[in-house]
Amino acid sequence: MARLADWLADLRSRRLLRKAKKLYHHNRRAEAERLYRQVLQTAPRSYRAHFMLALLRFGERHYADALQQFDAALSVRPKAAIAWSNRGSVLLMLNRPDEALESYDKACALAPKVAAIHIGRGNTLLRLDRPREATTSYQKAISLDPNLALTSSGPAAAALESCNWSETKNYSERILAEVPKGNPIVSPLMCLAYHDDPALQAQCARLFLQSLPVSPAQLPKQPPHDGRIRVAYLSADFHDHATAYLLTELIELHDRDRLDVVGISISTDYKGSISTRLTRAFGKIHAAGGMSDWEAAKFVYSLGVDIAIDLKGYTADCRPGIFAHRPAPIQAAYLGYPGAMEADFIDYVVADSVVVPFDQQSFYRERIVHLADCYQANDRKKEIAATPARAACGLPSDGFVFCCFNANHKISASVFDIWARLLKAVPGSVLWLIKSNDDAEHNLKEEAARRGVDPARLIFAPKRPLPEHLARYRLADLFLDTLPFNAHTTASDALWAGCPLLTCQGQTFAARVASSLLTAIGLPELITASLEEYEALALRLATDRNLLAETRRRLAQNRLTYPLFDTPRFCRSIETAYTLMWERYRRGEPPRGFACRDTDSSPLS
Repeated sequence: MARLADWLADLRSRRLLRKAKKLYHHNRRAEAERLYRQVLQTAPRSYRAHFMLALLRFGERHYADALQQFDAALSVRPKAAIAWSNRGSVLLMLNRPDEALESYDKACALAPKVAAIHIGRGNTLLRLDRPREATTSYQKAISLDPNLALTSSGPAAAALESCNWSETKNYSERILAEVPKGNPIVSPLMCLAYHDDPALQAQCARLFLQSLPVSPAQLPKQPPHDGRIRVAYLSADFHDHATAYLLTELIELHDRDRLDVVGISISTDYKGSISTRLTRAFGKIHAAGGMSDWEAAKFVYSLGVDIAIDLKGYTADCRPGIFAHRPAPIQAAYLGYPGAMEADFIDYVVADSVVVPFDQQSFYRERIVHLADCYQANDRKKEIAATPARAACGLPSDGFVFCCFNANHKISASVFDIWARLLKAVPGSVLWLIKSNDDAEHNLKEEAARRGVDPARLIFAPKRPLPEHLARYRLADLFLDTLPFNAHTTASDALWAGCPLLTCQGQTFAARVASSLLTAIGLPELITASLEEYEALALRLATDRNLLAETRRRLAQNRLTYPLFDTPRFCRSIETAYTLMWERYRRGEPPRGFACRDTDSSPLS
């Protein structure tokens, strides 16, 4: 009788598994999950049930549950390469990259000819700031499946992060050839660093959005109402991240008689020193990181949000799928991503007249909104530590210090050519850069030597807590900006610390941010229109001490008197923008671009 019962239980399990498989492939995920759980009640060591349940929980962003199910599956089949690979993906989403790499290594050992596993391993190595090793994994994947070269942006990202300019040149040319054909060869964020072309960037954004599993299901529209406007800020960066550092004082200053402000974290972790202050500013940060897009959208909807602000765009850990469900009647992109989202569920992009002029509306599906002075929020409460000695930072006691604390992926060969010529033209000068990864440091030193510059004149600054990092800017003479991806938070950091910044204005949002900041602080003469002009002005500032001293004096004078760091003024401007968006919605009118002028506005047709 026992054998018969076991046989019947096994037969029932197999039938349930077949039925669950059909439901899964017909996108009836909740029903499939219920059946897989039924299987486990009678067959607790069913590899298939554990594995499929793990995939379902992973897709719903319930990462801790998914990890538990993958571990259960692997306890049954310890040599299942696909389970090890997916386990690595879960650990990466849980921000445990070292453990993720161990899982991918096991998967590669078990199935060395599966290209997707090598892609996942490369992505993990990139997260660990090991771009050269990541490139090796990507190359292995592409050798196994050449079609991946047209769809995986990892290799192009690794080339940027390691400053491997022979490879970036190759990818630059391939982007120009493939993106117009509809091949999403790079992510939208990577495209910003490769090309200063708004049409190309918009096309890249469209291709990226098409590749996402975004559900078309939409929630009912919230009806207009009187009273305070409820604005929700959604981000994965409510921790020690540039977005949080820029945003915190704005949240503190919002007029609670005018707005009801909500913070929603879409990541699994938002702890950190700035998080405490930001949580206090919001009153509470709601946790939606462990929810699926649909669950998170329903949660936002349940809060009665009027305007939902996407602070991520197409940057790391973005969640456009939440906004695709239309949890709020008005949805806007702001701050995190400097480019077009090209999504029909984003109504507005919050910008200014410098970063996105109205004549670029054809490159944006979302309607352009100009804030009064500058799009970038800033925090006047950012502390600056005591200024260190030059020797403590590895700098010469005298000699001109050119500085660029931008991320490695923003440093292009054409800009570095100029920096090398400046070093040769200014005796005793050095170039001070941020140390991000060993591969980039090695490559940059080689590139300097190739241009006839002693690699020792490149000084790499290790990462430090923000107050100490800001203090280092006071040792630099001039910040040299990058193109086509400008300094953004690093630009306002430099200006806040009193370090002059020189930029070259490009054509796209990402290439015009520093120009916006310099305009808002009253130093437009530090904006150049070409790389030739940029190089000439950098040389003048480095060799004319009086000119540099006058520039620094004006920066010190303007720092607390011009709009860039006038956070209350900025707060009034963005609140006016929110009010105008809401008033249009209440009148039943579609989104339309407009320009705020402190407390009033000028609409566009």
